[in-house]
Amino acid sequence: MTGSRLVALGHYQPARVVTNDDIAQLVETSDEWIRDRVGIVTRRIADGETVADMAAAAAGKALANSGLTAADIDLVVVATCSSADRSPNVACRVAAKLGITAPGAFDLNTACSGFAYALGTVDHAIRAGASRNALVIGAEKLSDIVDWTDRSTCIIFADGAGAAVVSAVGDGEPAGVGPVVWGSVPERGDAVRIEGWRPSIQQEGQSVFRWATTELAPLARQACERAGVDPSELAAFVPHQANARIIDGIVKRLGIPNAVVAKDIVESGNTSAASVPLALSKLVERREVPSGAPVLLFGFGGGLTYAGQVVRCP
Repeated sequence: MTGSRLVALGHYQPARVVTNDDIAQLVETSDEWIRDRVGIVTRRIADGETVADMAAAAAGKALANSGLTAADIDLVVVATCSSADRSPNVACRVAAKLGITAPGAFDLNTACSGFAYALGTVDHAIRAGASRNALVIGAEKLSDIVDWTDRSTCIIFADGAGAAVVSAVGDGEPAGVGPVVWGSVPERGDAVRIEGWRPSIQQEGQSVFRWATTELAPLARQACERAGVDPSELAAFVPHQANARIIDGIVKRLGIPNAVVAKDIVESGNTSAASVPLALSKLVERREVPSGAPVLLFGFGGGLTYAGQVVRCP
């Protein structure tokens, strides 16, 4: 195989909208303070849905948009850090819900960079001939692991899922998924933590902010270089939706004057591994990015992991 490409996308968000005023009923904060500090206006919170339910809903939409059937899928990979169940994994549950028979199926946890890690892994599997058509999903139910009395975190995190169908390109066709740039800063991994049997998210917000706004732009630029795309040629930039000020800081240093910059953080909050595919799916659904145009995906966060690649918009 010569590479892979994104064929179609899909996303899912719970129906319940939680506003900043709603959060202000729980902790000492305000709509103005939240907008100023993180850029969030609303977020979606799941009630009865599980991580697997949301993942399957997003994947089902991506599959329907692809023109393929469940019988065509041979690999399912789910990026998540919030699934309550360890076995069966989310990928197997998604496969069962969608009627996918005998796929390779595994979950991957690098928290907020998870979708880009999963996409890179699936691209490698396709290039090696281990898969031909795959579902790559980011899905989170972070409301399960938020301390709703902690103002520093409960204003930020939310629930949702995004998915992509990724397929092999034919011989001689250009690849639509560029080389992944990935890595971590393990000695600083405690800056964002979800630890223990009954965990809640804890983070050192200022430390993460400084790291993201000062050290990530060169790594994102490296993903462009590996794909042979100048940042000025990007049609869109879809970073992890961590914080509007972080996104602005990376954009300022990246130099992408012609790119649409995803700001789904405003209406969806921070959905960790789901944020990149969720934001990308919305851009495509709204036709804000032309088919075939280069888009830079870049995830970063928990464990201080990061990963990104340039893809061609389906």
